[in-house]
Amino acid sequence: MACFCVIMAGGRGTRFWPLSRARRPKQLLKILGPKSLIREAVERAIPLGGAGRTLVVTVSEQLDDLAREIPMLPRRNFLAEPVGRNTAPCIGLAALEVSRRDPEAVMVVLPADHWIAGRSAFRRTLRTAVRLASRTDDLITIGIRPGYPETGYGYIVKGAPIKGSPGAFRVAAFKEKPNRRAAFGLIRRGALWNSGIFVWRAAAWLSLLERHQPKIAERLDRIRSAAGRGSLAAPNPRLRRILAREYRAMPAISADHAVLEKAGAEGRIIVVAGEFAWSDVGSWAAVHRMMRRDRDGNAGNGRWVAVGARDCLVHSPERLVVLLGVRGVVVVDTPDALLVGDLERSQEVRDLVQLLERRGYRAYTAGWRSEG
Repeated sequence: MACFCVIMAGGRGTRFWPLSRARRPKQLLKILGPKSLIREAVERAIPLGGAGRTLVVTVSEQLDDLAREIPMLPRRNFLAEPVGRNTAPCIGLAALEVSRRDPEAVMVVLPADHWIAGRSAFRRTLRTAVRLASRTDDLITIGIRPGYPETGYGYIVKGAPIKGSPGAFRVAAFKEKPNRRAAFGLIRRGALWNSGIFVWRAAAWLSLLERHQPKIAERLDRIRSAAGRGSLAAPNPRLRRILAREYRAMPAISADHAVLEKAGAEGRIIVVAGEFAWSDVGSWAAVHRMMRRDRDGNAGNGRWVAVGARDCLVHSPERLVVLLGVRGVVVVDTPDALLVGDLERSQEVRDLVQLLERRGYRAYTAGWRSEG
């Protein structure tokens, strides 16, 4: 049975403003090393199914930039959403293309903007999940053993083990973003972080969409009928118009809320525990946690000096930033905007971007604003 990797790469990554913008999204940033997050994701995926079976789903305005960033993939492997509609429609669109190429294929769904260490362990975990998915109509998610009580992640409560598949369990419950006390309790019970990495047969996902999200399934069926035997990665003008019309009419909903939580209540979800280090790189605080820090807990990219400062993060590739006697501060310097904030409140940067747009500063969130 063929295995396809589907990389979801349509997000803006607004929590990384001012470095990330609508036209320069998070997945194109090089914040944890010399390669962009999307390039790292593709290089991890290719050994699982090959370049020919690695697909990228993005929004139309990001398509050209992503194709230039990852030239190892053929252009026919890029799918463009007319507009972002969250992960359930995104995965549905990819499932249509995967099932067109191979009706029995398993698809591995990977976010483009995560950090993963331990590629061998990563591939072992995914291959275990692929083998399991090839013989079941259930959905599989990858869980990560928590390293600390993170309140920004969802948690998976394990149920009964799956016979013959070490590290695989029925999902007893999903717990969304608990407070710190509840997170400690979940960790003591052996709960796993929900990584947002999924494995299932494309046909199984489309079937469960039809069961639990008929509004999405009906519109995907119209897209499939309009495409015929043609590829969704190279739509003709007529198909492009139909795709845009039907896609815009779909509800914007995540895969978790659309299907996984409902299928989990029916006992249809399996979790496979991953043994690799992982982060969704969801905030500047997460970046700080993963970077090499000095003895006072400070970390940074670019030019910076800390004097009597503790637990700070700096990103300043051009200008020198000097931290004097401050604690827990994030400083991100770009040519047209400067962020200075509480590192522990960096999850709120997404709200800050929305506030800027409401106040008429959309030029600073869309792309780089030229001086003068």
